[in-house]
Amino acid sequence: MTRHILALTLGDPVGIGPEITARTLAEQAGATDHHGIAVGDPVALRKGRDAMGLDVEVRVVDSFDVEPAGEGVIDIYDTGVLGDDMPAWGKVDKRAGRAAIVAIEVATRAAMDCKVAGIVTGPINKEAIWAAGSQHLGHTEMLGELTGVTKQDTMFVVRNDDAGGHHLRIFFTTRHVSLRKALDQLTKERIEASIHQAHTALEVFGVDKPRLAVAALNPHGGENGAFGDEEIVHITPACEAVRAEGLDIRGPIPADSVFHQGLVGRYDGVLSHFHDQGHIPAKTFDFDGTISVTVGLPILRTSVDHGTAFDIAGSGKASHGTMLSAYLAAVDYAPYVDNIRATYTP
Repeated sequence: MTRHILALTLGDPVGIGPEITARTLAEQAGATDHHGIAVGDPVALRKGRDAMGLDVEVRVVDSFDVEPAGEGVIDIYDTGVLGDDMPAWGKVDKRAGRAAIVAIEVATRAAMDCKVAGIVTGPINKEAIWAAGSQHLGHTEMLGELTGVTKQDTMFVVRNDDAGGHHLRIFFTTRHVSLRKALDQLTKERIEASIHQAHTALEVFGVDKPRLAVAALNPHGGENGAFGDEEIVHITPACEAVRAEGLDIRGPIPADSVFHQGLVGRYDGVLSHFHDQGHIPAKTFDFDGTISVTVGLPILRTSVDHGTAFDIAGSGKASHGTMLSAYLAAVDYAPYVDNIRATYTP
């Protein structure tokens, strides 16, 4: 049996990352087909364990190629930033930001060197990493630099057990820009490129003959121009151009129905056009279960899709549901690592 090794970064050590990582690893410690190893400072993971009231041993390892100890033991690869001096819970701290950065660097290097099948990233605090000297907006940009990739995309994965465990993947034409700027960026060429990227990602992550729906932008799909002409000028021509290549592309389909149709199994993926158009349906349907996969990187990376929750950090109140979902998604996608590397290596 192949045992997939996964590296889980703690995120900001004074946020909820150590707590949700500790609980996730504790629940998965008895698995035989995968082995999760935290990456960060042992002092933070132990604090997270204690906050969660977990009766497990934290074992420090110096290699990713170690046999799991089984139930009752969780492993951490020590990055050596904090030592025994952990900053206070729930406050922006330069040292905590540095610890988060180093954990990402170590885990990414391990994935690039094929020492782990993929990485699962905990939440970071942008102020903290900036205080530590990072110039990046967040994880995605940092990972792009570390892997030599200049174009990455986000793929949300939402599982619907009522539809036989169907996985809907949601993609984005634009990401972290204002709505006004997003509208300006919606050109036929950009949408056409996003359709291709989404279709490729579906194939890379194991979907045979992907069915991709493209959301409309305006109410009722624009009503033939009555509520806006983006469908006429940009979205429909992009869909038609890609369909002419033989790909199974549907749309544009009004956004008030396309996500439901996707969730019940009509489509494998939906291309949304701006941040909240895709985030709101996914998180409304399953806030804890929705996870993010970064596509375009030559490594497997899944992530929680929430922040550091400084207001409850250290209290043991944090739900580990999204971290668990991100970890299990990485387990599911680990068999496709060769596809990921072959497709996205620069």
